[in-house]
Amino acid sequence: MKIHELSVSERIILAEKLWDSIVDENTPVDLSKKQKIELDRRLQAFLDDQDTGATWSEVKERIVGNV
Repeated sequence: MKIHELSVSERIILAEKLWDSIVDENTPVDLSKKQKIELDRRLQAFLDDQDTGATWSEVKERIVGNV
């Protein structure tokens, strides 16, 4: 399979499956100090305004539609 021959939708689905396979392993990811600071900043921003944004299914639907 040549990745560049896949449609954008197919590549997104492939990336999602790859990500799911990583998550399924339940292996911790090492973060740099900069990444940890950014995550803390984003968490604090959420705690300050409580804007939950959109659910993953809503975001995915906007990106790929019904596949």
